[in-house]
Amino acid sequence: MISNQEQRYTRYFFHLAFLGTNYHGWQRQSNAHSIQQVLETAISQLLKEPVSIMGCGRTDTGVHASQFYFHADLIRWEFDLLFRLNKVLPPDMAVYEILPMQPNQHARFDAIQRQYDFYIHTYKDPFLNPISTQVESVDWNIDKMKQAIALLMRYDDYRAFCKTPDGYENTRCKVSGVNLFINPMGDRMRFQISADRFLGRMVRLLMGKLLKIGAGILSIDEFESYFVEKVPPAIWDPAFPQGLHLSKVNYRYLNQPMRSNFDAIQGGETWINLLEGSN
Repeated sequence: MISNQEQRYTRYFFHLAFLGTNYHGWQRQSNAHSIQQVLETAISQLLKEPVSIMGCGRTDTGVHASQFYFHADLIRWEFDLLFRLNKVLPPDMAVYEILPMQPNQHARFDAIQRQYDFYIHTYKDPFLNPISTQVESVDWNIDKMKQAIALLMRYDDYRAFCKTPDGYENTRCKVSGVNLFINPMGDRMRFQISADRFLGRMVRLLMGKLLKIGAGILSIDEFESYFVEKVPPAIWDPAFPQGLHLSKVNYRYLNQPMRSNFDAIQGGETWINLLEGSN
C-alpha cells in the first residue's frame, strides 16, 4: 500500500546541459566540487527541503554534457521552478525542461543509448582549449584510424578499455554507431560513438589509442589484440577529458532533441564525415 507521504511526491526528469571545466565530475564528493552537489543544493534551497537526485551517468572531471538527465522525487511546487532554478545555477549549467514521469522510470537504468563526441584540435586556441583537447599536429593516417574504428562494432567486450573492469558485473557494451569527422583544414577532428552503456574512462581510453594509430605509433593488430585478449594495456594513456562531451541520451519512452549544440559552437557545419557510407 502506498502511504500518504509517498503520494505527495512525483518523479521528475530534469533535462540539462553543463560545461564540466570547473567541476570534479558529476557525482557528489565530500572533498570536491561536483555538478550533482550544485544541483541538489540549488533545488533543496528553492523547495525548502532536502532533495537527492539520480543522474543518467557519471562524468569524469572536466567532461561536458550537451544532454544529460537526472531524476528526483519532489512535492509539487506552486511557482516557476524552471525559471528560478536557472536563475540560481551558475552560467556553466542550464536546465531546459522538468518532465513529470512515472514513479518507476529511472534516469540511469532506463537509458537505452548514450552518445559521446570527442573533439581534438592541433593548435593552441584560447576559445577551443576548454572544450576540445589539443594534441600534437601530425599527418594523420586516416585509413588506419577508420580501420580501427570499424573494429568497435565488431567486438562487444571492452574490458581492456576500462579503468576498473573488476568493478562491473560484466564489461560488455553494444556499440550501435561510430563516426569520424575532420574539418577541411585537417587540423580538427571529432570522434563519435553510441552504445547501450559505457564503462569508466572507456571513451577516453579508446580515443588515446586511436590518436596513436593515426600518428603511426600503434598498429591495428595491437589495437585489436586488446579486444581479443581482454587484457588492459600496460600503460594507461587516456585522452584528456576536456574534449569529451556526453551529447545524447535516449530512453524507450523519451527521446528529446538536444537544446545545446556543442558541435555548432565548434564549427560543426564544416565537418567532413570520413565514415559516411561505412556503417
